[in-house]
Amino acid sequence: MGASGSKARGLWPFTSAAGGGGPEAAGTEQALVRPRSRAVPPFVFTRRGSMFYDEDGDLAHEFYEETIITKNGQKRAKLRRVHKNLIPQGIVKLDPPRIHVDFPVILYEV
Repeated sequence: MGASGSKARGLWPFTSAAGGGGPEAAGTEQALVRPRSRAVPPFVFTRRGSMFYDEDGDLAHEFYEETIITKNGQKRAKLRRVHKNLIPQGIVKLDPPRIHVDFPVILYEV
């Protein structure tokens, strides 16, 4: 599906202030972390929508139009995919929130 990780290189957003980001961590993987003034929550509340609106206001992943083809005197219907005049859905609120893909946690169910 593509976007499974964060786009930033060398940036780990899920660190604590007491988590060893000091000079003793220089040269380790923690040295790549940029200091932040506030903690980043491990949850994702919104995502980019994968659907589109057409000019009628209908919402779908793909749109097709029916075209009639006449061949040898016979009419035949064919579906053609519509690529023009589609508006992206935009930002979609997630309910319930999801755990960020880069958050270091192991989910375990008994």
